[in-house]
Amino acid sequence: MTAPAPTSGPAPSAFPAPSGLVGTDGPATASGSGSSAYGSFASGSLASGSLASGFVTAEAVALELRPARLGSRAIALMIDVMVQAVVAMILVALTGILWPLIPSVLVDEALLDTVIRVVTVLVLLLYPAYVETRTNGRSPGKSAMGLRVIREDGGPIRPRHAFTRALIGLAVEWPGLLMLPLTWAGSLATMLFSDKGRRLGDLAAGTLVIHERRPSGFRYVPPMPPELAPWAATTDLSTVDDELAEAVRQFLSRHTDLHEPHRSQLLRSLAAEVGTRVTPPAPPGVAPLPFLTAVLAERRRRSAAQLVNGRLVSERLLPGFGQTRPYLVRRDPGVLPPSPHPRPPAPPSVPPPPPAAPFPAAPGTAPLRPQTPSTDDSPAPG
Repeated sequence: MTAPAPTSGPAPSAFPAPSGLVGTDGPATASGSGSSAYGSFASGSLASGSLASGFVTAEAVALELRPARLGSRAIALMIDVMVQAVVAMILVALTGILWPLIPSVLVDEALLDTVIRVVTVLVLLLYPAYVETRTNGRSPGKSAMGLRVIREDGGPIRPRHAFTRALIGLAVEWPGLLMLPLTWAGSLATMLFSDKGRRLGDLAAGTLVIHERRPSGFRYVPPMPPELAPWAATTDLSTVDDELAEAVRQFLSRHTDLHEPHRSQLLRSLAAEVGTRVTPPAPPGVAPLPFLTAVLAERRRRSAAQLVNGRLVSERLLPGFGQTRPYLVRRDPGVLPPSPHPRPPAPPSVPPPPPAAPFPAAPGTAPLRPQTPSTDDSPAPG
C-alpha cells in the first residue's frame, strides 16, 4: 500500500471548518466574491487605505495622507472669502480716513483707480500668499476645516508656492480675471477629475491640500487572553490581511447578538481560516473564540507600534503635522511649557574624603607642623 502523494495547499488548521461552509476547494476564504462565509462582515467597512493615498517622499518614506476634495475645500474657501471681505473693509475704511488728507490737486479718477487696484492686489494676492506662508499652509478657512497645503513630496510650502497658488487663483480661479465662466468651469473640472483633488493653482505650484484631522470611528479592540499572550507574541501574522482581520473584529463585536447555529458555524469558519494563516499553530485545547481574540489583539498591538514609528517619521518630515498649535493651548501666565527634552538628573554629590591623620611624632621630638607657602619673595635663609 503506497502512501498518498502530498498535496499543495494551506497549512492544516487546528480548527476544522463546519461542513456546511466547506466547498470543493476547502474552507471559505476572504478573497472570494460572494462565496466567503464572512463576506457580510467585511463588506461596508472602511479600510485604512480606502480613505488615504500613499505619498512617497524623496527619502523613500511612504506617508499615508488623505487629500481634500471639493466639498471641504469649498467650505474653506467660503470662510477665507469672508475673512478677505473683512480685510477689504478695513482697508477701505483706512482709505476713507486718509482720503481727505490728500491735496485736491492730486485727487482724480486715475488716483481712485490706482487705489482700487492696490486694494485688490493686497486682498486677493498678497494677503493669501502671506497667510499661507506664515501659517505653514493653514489659512483661516483651511484651519477651521482641518486642512493644510503641502508640497507634492510631503514637505511644507515656501513663499513661492503660496504666491503661485494665489496668483493662479486671482487670474483664472477665484475671483478670476480672465474669461470668468470658462475659467471657473475649467477649474471645477480639474478638481473633480484629479485623483488628489488638485486645482490649477496646485498643479502650477506643485502642491496639494490634505486633511490633518482624520475620522476615527468605533473599532472594537478585544483584550488579550493572558494564557495566550506568550504564544501570540511569537506568531507570524503577515498573511492575515486587513479584510480577514476586519471580519474577525466585526464578528467579535457582534457575536453575542447572533443566533445558533449560525454563530457557531461562522466562529469555526473564521477560526479555520485564521488557523491556516498563522504560524506556529495555536496550542492544543484552545477554543476558537479565545484564539481569534488573541490573534486580533496581537495584530492590533503590532499595528500600534508601526503607527508610532510612522508618526515619528511624519513629525520629522512635517513638524507639527496633525497636532494642536501652541497658540491654541491656554497656559497660566508665568508657567513655562514642559521641555520636550528634559535634562537628565544630576549625579549624586560625593562628600570629600576626611583629612588624613598626622603621623605620630617619635619620642623626645617635637611634632611636625604643616608648612604654609610663603607669600613674600624674599629668599629662604641658608
